[in-house]
Amino acid sequence: MHPHLLRTFLAVADTGSFSAAAKRLRYTQSAVSQQVAALEADLGTPLFSRRPVALTPAGERLRRHANLLLVRLEAARADVTRAVAPPGRLIAGLTPLAWSDPVAGALAAIRAESARLRTRVRVADRDRIVEAVATGEIDLGLVDGFTAPNDPLRLPEPGAGGPRALGLAESPAVVAVPAAHPLARRSSVDLADLADAYWIDAPEVAPFARLPVDGLRAGLRYDGTDAAVLAGLVAGGHGLAVLPGPLVATHPGLAGVPIGAPRLVHRVELLRLPAAVADEPADRLAALLGVAG
Repeated sequence: MHPHLLRTFLAVADTGSFSAAAKRLRYTQSAVSQQVAALEADLGTPLFSRRPVALTPAGERLRRHANLLLVRLEAARADVTRAVAPPGRLIAGLTPLAWSDPVAGALAAIRAESARLRTRVRVADRDRIVEAVATGEIDLGLVDGFTAPNDPLRLPEPGAGGPRALGLAESPAVVAVPAAHPLARRSSVDLADLADAYWIDAPEVAPFARLPVDGLRAGLRYDGTDAAVLAGLVAGGHGLAVLPGPLVATHPGLAGVPIGAPRLVHRVELLRLPAAVADEPADRLAALLGVAG
């Protein structure tokens, strides 16, 4: 099974249409049809019914394997590239709310130890960071989210040989409101009681859909990755957001209301591939952050 055939198969499976897959891949529709037909001939079974386009049972089985196969191929490519690359590279990826003073201090320390270290920091959403660590595109990931106290984050399943998640930090989760908001004087609030309030949907920073409460509604959507902009939008009265308590405490225009129910904390986890070489700069950065293993 050639990787490009698997990518075409997944595009059709994801879009439910040969024409939509062709548009996504920038192929002609006939090219997509030919590639799917070639994959079906290789496997000796239809993968799609055609009218309407839908996965067959065999197609459903292949779909469960295809994503992981492509991820592992990219990981192998990145691992070989890393083995022949000159030393002194560190690429760290993080979600916007995973950034903190300890992370900034650890990066400064490791760069001070090696003037030749080529360092890059990439900010992206959680699923993208998990994927980039799994494929070796980045050396170390820091991801965050809101979860019950002491519970790990629910991350995409990496499969065998995928990245390990190691707990790094927990802090209180609060409802961020403008400092003059009536809720600012409350000692706590239940999220279910805020079903009639307007929230800010910030999928790249604090995903609205991941809050464990039904019925909340978004009044504004923010598509950026800057946590300071999100905090400013809350302070300006554009909507509420669940944010880490320490972040809210640093913004003069915000107040943080403790959450009574459901019990939530803001959790940050560090992601590494288990096969990482012990003396890589990423291991040193992990050690500076107080994470072993």
